[in-house]
Amino acid sequence: MVSADILERLSATLASRREADPSTSYVAKLFHKGTEAILKKVGEEAVEVVMAAKDGDKLHVVREVADLWFHTLVLLAHEGLSHEDVLAELARREGISGIEEKASRPKE
Repeated sequence: MVSADILERLSATLASRREADPSTSYVAKLFHKGTEAILKKVGEEAVEVVMAAKDGDKLHVVREVADLWFHTLVLLAHEGLSHEDVLAELARREGISGIEEKASRPKE
């Protein structure tokens, strides 16, 4: 089994790219382009996950989900957040039904 340490290593790499020269790194270029460019990539990758799942190709699904997770980690880093924040939220929700959790959210 692959270790969850990969998330720590990816987070460290992303942090190191925040101030890097955009000409030297894909991630640095995304950070430099800003939120809209990052959101566009997250959206593209989400659509690709859906398409891969519809095709029924398990390996393709895994690869596209990896792309989606990666770009979501870029977004989190850009927003000053990390995978730890998401893991804490998942832990908070553990054992709570989806209906109950949704009902507990503030009304907009």
